[in-house]
Amino acid sequence: GAALEHAAAELLGATRATFGPGSGSSKPWVALLVGVNGVGKTTFAGKLAAGLARSGNRTLLVAADTFRAAAADQLAVWAGRAGVELLRTRDGGDPAAVVHDGLTTAVSRGFDVVLVDTAGRLHTKNNLMAELEKVARVCGRIVPGAPHHTLLVLDATLGQNGLAQAREFARRVPVTSLGVTKLDGTARGGVVLAIADQLRLPISVVGVGEGIEDWEPFDPDAFARGLFA
Repeated sequence: GAALEHAAAELLGATRATFGPGSGSSKPWVALLVGVNGVGKTTFAGKLAAGLARSGNRTLLVAADTFRAAAADQLAVWAGRAGVELLRTRDGGDPAAVVHDGLTTAVSRGFDVVLVDTAGRLHTKNNLMAELEKVARVCGRIVPGAPHHTLLVLDATLGQNGLAQAREFARRVPVTSLGVTKLDGTARGGVVLAIADQLRLPISVVGVGEGIEDWEPFDPDAFARGLFA
């Protein structure tokens, strides 16, 4: 078991990423959350915003999911819990325009961190993937170098399908790291290994439950120990 555990830890730790601004990051530090529908992206955005705000970052959440009226409402609930500000628009608005407004606001009002929650989209829908590319471009026009982090949120229960999704997203936008949700079961660890092995993308954060505190930075060694416990 020790050899397997060591091999798994090595594979998972081969590339590492931290989600959040490093010391000396330019402000605002801008992160984009992307992924398919139903992976828990909006919830994750709320949890991460709460964590960043707790660490003393003035944080703005931008609701760029304009397809799903419930998404901005859901994000508003999280923003309230997290004690962070939320920028949203009328439903059906242009996501790139919302992001433009959000980043302009962040710059003029001196926010430290901006988290952009994008609409869930199927990786096979070309027009939606093109829209995501546009959102990323708009970020860079307003804040040079943004998005500083693109977090691809994957659902640990999706198995091989998750891999196909991740591959396509990484082809269209520069994915920095992965956030893995619904990782509270034991049988789901194999997907994480497959992702690390085939995509060579680091995992930065994992969601382990429903509450606002239920996420943690990814620890490859602890994760590998858990796999073979």
